[in-house]
Amino acid sequence: MVSLLEAIGRGNYKINSFYEIGADPELDEFMESYCEVLRRYKEELSKPFDEAATFLSSIESQLSILCKGTLTKIFDYGSADEPAGTSEEELSCGEVEASESQETTGVSSQEQNLKGMLMRKYSAHLSNLRKEFLKNRKKGKLPKDARTTLLDWWNHHYRWPYPTEEEKAKLSEITGLDQKQINNWFINQRKRHWKPSEDMRFPRMDGVSGDPGTPPNMLWYCW
Repeated sequence: MVSLLEAIGRGNYKINSFYEIGADPELDEFMESYCEVLRRYKEELSKPFDEAATFLSSIESQLSILCKGTLTKIFDYGSADEPAGTSEEELSCGEVEASESQETTGVSSQEQNLKGMLMRKYSAHLSNLRKEFLKNRKKGKLPKDARTTLLDWWNHHYRWPYPTEEEKAKLSEITGLDQKQINNWFINQRKRHWKPSEDMRFPRMDGVSGDPGTPPNMLWYCW
């Protein structure tokens, strides 16, 4: 077989018979079906590639328009506790040189409309990303407003900083924290910054068994 192929390659092998279309109808039908199958495979394989190339080109064009001109801020995570503008606190579309700001005067109304459309379309996704970023950026550290609210309650109830379930629910509504976060904050705050006063160190004897499982507000003197 190898010698036969080499002879054909060198042109020394003479083919004595020639095939003519129509000489073998079954073979013709088979080849037509085979070619049709190959054509369909080509279309199926080419379609996702062409769609991906078109989508990529569209996204590159949109991002180029959005990032052209002055700095466009997507998120602002600046905090009063830390210097603003840190990479952890702030995400932006990208820095541009001051001289490029002059190009914004030439932005057409069509580009402006496209920017507005994209922001409206993806604002929900950006908001979700912002919430997820804030949730994970500093685990264990509550937002400043929430801490301020909890500290305000703490200062007004310092002698007995054990909020009731109703007070916890109210604090949760105000701060946006869940019950677990509020409970953990008060537990840590009491461990670090609170000791019962002298008049609350002795358990109330009337009607109290001294059971270790009894809630604290049943064991200590109230005022």
